[in-house]
Amino acid sequence: MLIKNACSFILFYILSVQCVTAQTDFPAPTVGDYIINNFAFKSGEYLDQLKLHYTTIGRPTKNKKGQINNAILIMHGTTGSGSVFLSKQFGGNLFGKGQLLDATKYFIVLTDDIGHGKSSKPSNGLKMAFPKYNYDDMVLANYRLLTEHLKIDHLRLVMGTSMGGMHTWVWGYTYPDFMDALMPLASLPAEIAGRNRIQRKMAIKLIELDPEWKGGNYIQQPRQGMTGAILSLMFMVSSPLQWQIAAPTREKAEVMMENTLARYSSTLDANDLIYAFDSSRDYNPQPYLSKIKASLIAVNSADDQVNPPELGLMEKEIKNVKNGKYILLPITDKTTGHGTHSNPKIWGKYLKELLEKSQPEIK
Repeated sequence: MLIKNACSFILFYILSVQCVTAQTDFPAPTVGDYIINNFAFKSGEYLDQLKLHYTTIGRPTKNKKGQINNAILIMHGTTGSGSVFLSKQFGGNLFGKGQLLDATKYFIVLTDDIGHGKSSKPSNGLKMAFPKYNYDDMVLANYRLLTEHLKIDHLRLVMGTSMGGMHTWVWGYTYPDFMDALMPLASLPAEIAGRNRIQRKMAIKLIELDPEWKGGNYIQQPRQGMTGAILSLMFMVSSPLQWQIAAPTREKAEVMMENTLARYSSTLDANDLIYAFDSSRDYNPQPYLSKIKASLIAVNSADDQVNPPELGLMEKEIKNVKNGKYILLPITDKTTGHGTHSNPKIWGKYLKELLEKSQPEIK
């Protein structure tokens, strides 16, 4: 069945490239919401009703014991939503009949994480009184969505891009028996520190320094602060080669900057952005990597300035993952920096390898 993609915003995808609405060949998605009452956050705060929005593609199948055995969880990046994976570039190259994640065979779950998409978030009304969620909260909420609502107690594959890649590591050591395979894309299994943390804090501080932010109680988006935040984050996810190709002259570069700024200024909410970028504050899988049991292939791109390979962090830490493997994609005219995570044509062969090596026994 043909479906039309409603392309969603994801800042850590790549700021210089616009999403394109396209026809894609895979089963039509189904959307839903799940309400968790009295959700307890790691900060000690509570939310009376936490709404989790999600999208599914395909239908669940069950083994002889009545357990769902074909479920796949895919998680989005910072400020994104599950709908980004319905694009021609991602879903169009994975979810179609005969493709690696054929949705006529698999039951694919795309979540909107806490603070993102159509799930509960600060801009719904609580503003800066919204609980200070972190990655552990987001993973726990998705776990409860799967187990309590969708009745899934095992996953064939957990994968994610950027923030979703980091969540994949958290899934691996928090619920080590819950999945057959893990594929974190564009992430590192280490504390958010150095330039990465500084750039996140820069964006947050630029918003908070704007007098129009008013402690989060603004009527209109704080334009000055949001402009500074977006411009600073543009460099974080940029690809020097692709930006040079897209804007080879001064005039084109300046037009691209202004168009990009205008596009995302009209989409983002200041409080949501603050929460989203601060939610990684205590992320650090490093001490727990030995707990991961599932087969894991981590893929990064050499032109990813969010996770620069010269840090050597992945090479060091992947040794602590029993069934882990690391792939560093070389820079080519096809890679797009951090945004390479959303192009299965580039890393699809490693997903194929992962699915083959983690094939579960038929029960």
